[in-house]
Amino acid sequence: MAWQSSSIERSDLERLLHEFEARIARLTRSAARARADAPRAVEGVGDVIASALNDLADRVRGRSRHLGAEVSQFGDDALRFGNDAVRKLTREAEQRPLVTLAVAVGVGALIVGLLVRRG
Repeated sequence: MAWQSSSIERSDLERLLHEFEARIARLTRSAARARADAPRAVEGVGDVIASALNDLADRVRGRSRHLGAEVSQFGDDALRFGNDAVRKLTREAEQRPLVTLAVAVGVGALIVGLLVRRG
């Protein structure tokens, strides 16, 4: 072969071969380190995900407490409104019993009419 006769070409090839072997050795060491570090990296990712989920759960809990307070306030307001309406209706029934009876009969007739129409 022609390259064996030239010492310059042979030394270049030997140098390239040594560089290639050194690179392969570095890559092998890097791959081994990566395999060794992989479980710790996975644990770290798990910790990050768990932390993010905990933060999200805390936010949802806080919002649900706030929403629960709003719903409770809405229920209290509805109860107060209903009580006021019943008191007013009771007062009207005591002051004007015939008018109240006539209104009740009229509402009843409307309901019966709607039911008959459907059936």
